[in-house]
Parts: sequence; structure tokens; C-alpha cells
Amino acid sequence: MASDSGVVAWEALVRRAEVLRRVRRFFDERGFTEVETPVRIPAPANEAFLEPPPSGDHWLRTSPELHMKRLLAHGAGKIYQLGPCFRAREIGRRHNPEFTLLEWYRPGEEIGALYADVADLVSAVLGQTVVPQRLTVAEAYRKWAGWDPLEAWDEDRFDEDMALKIEPALPREGLTYLTDYPVQAAALARVNPEDPRVAERFEAYLAGMEIANGYGELIDAAEQRRRFEETIAMRRARGLPTYPVDEAFLADLPGMPPTAGIALGIDRLVMVACGEREIARVRPFCACK
Repeated sequence: MASDSGVVAWEALVRRAEVLRRVRRFFDERGFTEVETPVRIPAPANEAFLEPPPSGDHWLRTSPELHMKRLLAHGAGKIYQLGPCFRAREIGRRHNPEFTLLEWYRPGEEIGALYADVADLVSAVLGQTVVPQRLTVAEAYRKWAGWDPLEAWDEDRFDEDMALKIEPALPREGLTYLTDYPVQAAALARVNPEDPRVAERFEAYLAGMEIANGYGELIDAAEQRRRFEETIAMRRARGLPTYPVDEAFLADLPGMPPTAGIALGIDRLVMVACGEREIARVRPFCACK
């Protein structure tokens, strides 16, 4: 466990190092290329409730997403990245302002490839076969919250019920995919062409804990700009800080091929591998120790 100094047990650090080796081996064996992109960036993605810490006239990234997508637009093949990301004021048993994120992209592929990736990766890391189950957002809300967000969207109610009703009711064991998010919660995901009410987005929960967020990626620059501007207006109305639009990203986006992409929290994966429920037990010098 974490000591008062913030140093975690050596056994947890050894296990963490083994998880990182297995992750890299998993992607290297499947023909992915590991990349590095800037940690300090001039324009973070404007997202509803993510706060990038300032760093002079730049910000620390909340994820490497925008720069990785620019690599794809310039001809990169399958890529992955392991590295530090930052989100201000996220402190708790499962959150630290600095954390390690794994992000990977499959250009030319559909979101279904990510379902297999996550299950296979978790199986490789844990050393046992994991078979996921799927549940749509609409099914989950009808079952545990008593309403359907596809029929009557309410952003505040959706977020509150997700935290207080949906996530606590998800299975505490195994791997679960929560799929088909309402289009209003699409973020940087494209709309499902078979059902325009939902986005090509899913979240993966392992042992009842959210570990990954996957998309069929939006590559329409005009629609992406509209979403950024809509989020900026929402944040301004709520008195939240807003950030510059990444014009270089929008300029490159039309060159990006149809792609499936996902981000996975390494600290939480290590927590499951170590049988721990607190991030401070697997990550040294946590702010939340």
C-alpha cells in the first residue's frame, strides 16, 4: 500500500512494469508502431468536463488524441502510444491529476476491431481469457434509471444517472462493454449510419471500473468544428474555462482515413492486475495518497 511518503509497495511497481511490457508486446506483435507526440500542447480539445492544466501559454494534454490523428492524416498506419496525461482537479480513489494513458488507432477499420482488441489485451495482461458482455446505453438506462436517453435526452440527468445508477449497477466481475451512446454524447465519435440517434462509441468496464473509451472516429472537419463550438458555448454558459480551437488538427482532419480508435487507462488496468481498488497503491507519489 502507499506510505505517507507516497511510495507504493515494490511488488506493485514490479507488477506495473510487467503490465507495460505485456502491453507493448501485444501491440508490437500485431504490427502497430509505437509513437510519441507532444505532452505540452497549444490547443487542447474542448471537451465538456475535462480540464487541461495550464503550462505557460500552453496546456498539458488530457490525451494524445489530436496529434495522433494528425499522424494518421499524414499516412501513419496502425499506431499506439503509452504516456503521461493530465486532468486538473481529478483526484480520488481511482483518479490522479497525472495518469498513464494507452491510446491506439486502426486506420481503415471499424469499431468492432476494438471490441476484440480490448478483450485480447486484457486477457494477455491478466494471463487469463476474458469474455466480454455487451449492454447498450439505452438498455442500461431503461433497466436501472427508468428512462431512455435516446427518446428524451437530458444531459444533466444522463450524467448524474451514469454516476449514481448505471455504473454502480454494472457487473463487478469480468469485462463489460457499454455501447451505442446517444449522439449528444458523441464527443469525437461519428454518428452510427444505421441509427442516427447513437454514436459509434463504447466504454469498457473491467471489474466494475471504467477502463477504456472507444470510437469510430469522426473525420468530418466541419462537423468536428461545430461540436467544438457547441462545447465552447456550453462551457462558457456554465462559467467554465474555454480553450483555443486546434486549427492545425481541423486542417489535417480531412486527410484522415476512416479509423477506429480507443484510449485505455493503464493505472486502472494495473489496479485490476494487482487486485487493488485505489490508484495510490499502484502509482507512486500520487496527489491522492
